[in-house]
Amino acid sequence: MPYLSPAKLNLFLHITSQREDGYHNLQTVFHFLDYYDELTFSLRHDTQITLEIEGNKQLAVKDNLIVHAAKILQDAFNLSQGVDIYLKKRIPIGGGLGGGSSNAATTLMVLNRLWGINVNMETLIQFGKNLGADIPVFIFSHSAWAEGIGDKLRTIVLDELWYLVVIPPVHVVTAELFAAKSLPRNKTIITENMFLQGKTENVFTSLVRERYPEVDDAFRFLEQYGQARLTGTGGCVFISASSKAKILSVYAKLPKPLAGFFAKGKNKSPLYCLKDLQ
Repeated sequence: MPYLSPAKLNLFLHITSQREDGYHNLQTVFHFLDYYDELTFSLRHDTQITLEIEGNKQLAVKDNLIVHAAKILQDAFNLSQGVDIYLKKRIPIGGGLGGGSSNAATTLMVLNRLWGINVNMETLIQFGKNLGADIPVFIFSHSAWAEGIGDKLRTIVLDELWYLVVIPPVHVVTAELFAAKSLPRNKTIITENMFLQGKTENVFTSLVRERYPEVDDAFRFLEQYGQARLTGTGGCVFISASSKAKILSVYAKLPKPLAGFFAKGKNKSPLYCLKDLQ
């Protein structure tokens, strides 16, 4: 059976300091979308791990986070069983929607069950943290207020609004953004109440708009219809509305070469039922 691997939005993103290890401390809110990749797992009788990808030929199989996630579990528990994994890809890469991290988290959670490892969520989050900063929230499986490097999570319940996500024809390189001297790295730590009052931003917005004219075009289009926001450190831009009809009306006006999709926000990931097995 296929497992749904959801996209996410960052409803804001602040960097509060840079750590000695080179990582950044941040504050953000993660919200899931009912827009998914699909993964299917077939157990093997040998130790081989294979991956086949449909829907995005740009993705490399060998260095994919899915393979790394499966391998890290296999090695950690000295397993003699492998797996064939099939990925149906819909979430765009380089968009800030967390597709690769979501895929890796799904792999950890599903193989934790299928391989009979059955460790708890906290253990899986530690494995995920070593692979990528966004992976823990997908294992957490609920909308979350996040701090640290994105691994200190607490549940937050959000209005499940409708979103229009615009996908500019660019692949934003996260490492280049973090290396930029103009990136704000000292935002004042805020409270959840300040977030609810709208006293937030994505600190990467100006930098991405300057470096990627296609993203600036997406902002200019969406700003006609609502508060346009950048998600994560990618190129995707979104607006929200309580009405699906409003989102559909804007979607219908989306100019070429901009692409996009509409989806509803979700507080729980479809993998929520797998988060605790003990």
